[in-house]
Amino acid sequence: MNQNIILNHQEIEFKIKRIAYQIYETFIDENEIIIAGIQGNGSVLAQKLSETLKEISTLSIHFCEVVIDKKNPKADIKTSLSEEEYTNKGLILVDDVLNTGTTLIYGVKHFLNVPLKKFKTAVLVDRNHKKYPIKADFKGISLSTSILEHVQVIFEENNNHAYLE
Repeated sequence: MNQNIILNHQEIEFKIKRIAYQIYETFIDENEIIIAGIQGNGSVLAQKLSETLKEISTLSIHFCEVVIDKKNPKADIKTSLSEEEYTNKGLILVDDVLNTGTTLIYGVKHFLNVPLKKFKTAVLVDRNHKKYPIKADFKGISLSTSILEHVQVIFEENNNHAYLE
């Protein structure tokens, strides 16, 4: 398969930093926020955002891993934090690629079961092929691709990259 690099390591690092500053600006009035990453690359991106936010802000940052069965998103969703730990807090749900919106919308639905002060979503790549009315509040890049193309994000030490195939 032919791979076209759409984001190289340095570009991903810049986008993570920019998104972190946007999150900080949005949640500047809060004392603490939850960065909830969807298991897999969403968690990796969420951890990178958490680390950057800890460097640039005075916010208390808590990481939460969200386990969603991507083949059956209606199944029970599990989180590494209890509901009490994110109730009445600001929360950002993070995934690497927003493709059809299925995973993100079921993730949002899960967190709507508890009261939150503020709720936002963040993705590295927004594909613009949504089946559901979901959007990314913070995004690294938007791509209009064909439905047959696939975006893959790779997180490796000193070699983060995203490509289209």
